[in-house]
Amino acid sequence: MKNISRVGMDTSKSVFQLHGVEAGDHPVLSKKLRRRQVLDFFAGLPPAQVGLEACGASHYWARELRKLGHEVALIPPQYVKPYVQRSKSDAADAEAICEAMSRPKLARTFVPVKSPEQQAAQMLAKLRGQFLGRRTQLSNSIRGFAAEFGLVAPKGLFQLDRLVERIRADETLPEMARDMFETLVRDYARVDKEIADLNAKLRELHRADELSQRLAGIPGIGPVGATLLAIKVSNAHAFKSGRDFSAWLGLTLKNHSTAGKNRLGVITRAGDEMLRATLVAGASAVLLQCRQGRIKTPWPWLEKLCRHKPHKLVAVALANKLARIAWKLMVSGETYHPRSPKEQPGLA
Repeated sequence: MKNISRVGMDTSKSVFQLHGVEAGDHPVLSKKLRRRQVLDFFAGLPPAQVGLEACGASHYWARELRKLGHEVALIPPQYVKPYVQRSKSDAADAEAICEAMSRPKLARTFVPVKSPEQQAAQMLAKLRGQFLGRRTQLSNSIRGFAAEFGLVAPKGLFQLDRLVERIRADETLPEMARDMFETLVRDYARVDKEIADLNAKLRELHRADELSQRLAGIPGIGPVGATLLAIKVSNAHAFKSGRDFSAWLGLTLKNHSTAGKNRLGVITRAGDEMLRATLVAGASAVLLQCRQGRIKTPWPWLEKLCRHKPHKLVAVALANKLARIAWKLMVSGETYHPRSPKEQPGLA
């Protein structure tokens, strides 16, 4: 036990598989523990490096193991999979984790351990996203069922109230259909109120966070996008450049180059889906205002791109740009200042 230098731990709800090696990378530990035995085992183990696959519960275990004096590395699961040999099992996964954490190249991809406060803020963002999806689902259900009775309404949530009024005023509807519509409307009103409460809490986080307020000054990144960036990016210094940050968000192109020929495909869609979708939605809003003449195009290259490329493609390109600017503000502590047209676009 005293010679263990590195331990890979495959976690689950109740069963934990360990694989440990000594300084010469010779296996000296292969053990299965129940959940209640994990902390007692590591409390009796001399300080060592412990690796886990990054997941929701891994941050809790990382904090507890650090309290016991161990050095913890959280590894993205996609970087562990190549080290799993042949068939998959808990023991094979633990061995792969132990092997992956020893690779110097993978040390740059380790996930920072989140504090309970950071996890609570992320819970707020995820819960808000779930309620938004539920509201859309209820809105579509009301529209779909109403269309079966010949009642339709234009697009937009603000048109739903008119549709409900028409449903209530239609005396040809069967009584059971009226009851079902009222059930959907009550559920929709409850979800809408919950979203309003969550938005208020999100605004409180935004006002209390200096970084979030600085990020909100970027065109296309409002209070919601700025708060999500501040919540979900716990350590911007872990990225070497803005391009690495945008690649982490999945906004860079897939590379299929071989034999000296460069072949670039669609964006990778890796990383946090909610954050990427928020940036693309903000970029789309900027493009819409530019095309309607409400604001001037922030960058000359964007105006040229709008004339030759589809709206969605330009929105993703602009989201990529916004992500790089946001990374620069996060690591430098600067504030975004748009430059005059005679100057190069960027940070003042």
